[in-house]
Amino acid sequence: MCGTSGFFELFFPLVRAINQKLAPAKRLRVLAGDPPIDWDQIKSFEDMKKFGYRDPSIAAVMEKEVLSKHHKALMLFGTFHLFHGQERSAVSIYERDYPNVTLVITDVGPFYKGSADRPGSSLAGWSAPSLVRAKGTWLGAFDLGHFLPPPFMIDQDCNVHNDFPKPLQKPMEELVDAFLYLGPPDLSLNEQLPADIGLDADYRKELQRRESLPGFPPMPVEDDQQILNGAENPFYVISKPPDTKRLIQGCLDRKKTSSTRQ
Repeated sequence: MCGTSGFFELFFPLVRAINQKLAPAKRLRVLAGDPPIDWDQIKSFEDMKKFGYRDPSIAAVMEKEVLSKHHKALMLFGTFHLFHGQERSAVSIYERDYPNVTLVITDVGPFYKGSADRPGSSLAGWSAPSLVRAKGTWLGAFDLGHFLPPPFMIDQDCNVHNDFPKPLQKPMEELVDAFLYLGPPDLSLNEQLPADIGLDADYRKELQRRESLPGFPPMPVEDDQQILNGAENPFYVISKPPDTKRLIQGCLDRKKTSSTRQ
C-alpha cells in the first residue's frame, strides 16, 4: 500500500474528514515513518542510496511515538518492512525490545500462485474479505515465491540476481501472522488515479524521474487520453520483468560516471 501513486493524496484528506467528526481525544493521528528527504537534492542513484534503507527510521518512530507510550497503531507499509525474523525489517528491529506485540498481515494478491497438487489449497469458496492465521495452515507452509515474484537486484559488479535473499527463503508462517483475502487474485483492481494527479503533468514527470534513478527503464509519461483509456480497464495487469540488459548497462554507466568524478 505504501508508495502507490495517489494513495497518500487520497489518504490524508480522508483522515481529515473523519477527524472533523470526532472529539479531539478520539481523532486519528498520522505518523510519517520514512526519513525526511529533500527530493530537489536527489540527482543520482548515489544520492538516492543514502535513503534506501528506511527501516531504522520506521522502527524509531514506532518505538518513540507508539510502543513506549503503550499506544496502538495501524502500520501501512510494504510487507517487506514488516516481516518477522529479519535482521533489517522495521518490525524485527523494534521487536528486540517489544516482542510479540505486532500482528503482521499480508494480502493474497494478484501474484498468488496456488498449488493444484495439494489437497485443500484452493481459495475457491472463500468469502471476501477473509482473514486467516498463517501458523499451521497450508497457506503458511508456502514460501514467499507463491505470493510475490522475486526481485531483480544488481550487485556491485553489475551482476543481476532474480531471487529472494536467504533470510526470506522460509515458510510464510515464519514471516507473517495472517493472510487477508479480498477475492480472486485474477480480479485484483488497479488503484484509481485521482483526477488532480492525472492532470498534473509536472507531478507525473517527477515520479518518472524518481523511478528512473535506480537504473530501471523509465515509465513513459501518459497523456490525458492514455489515462482515460487505462481507467476503462480497472483490472490489475502484472508488468513484464525489466530488461536485464538495460539494468546491467545502467549499472555500468553509473560506475563509469562515478569513477570519472573521482
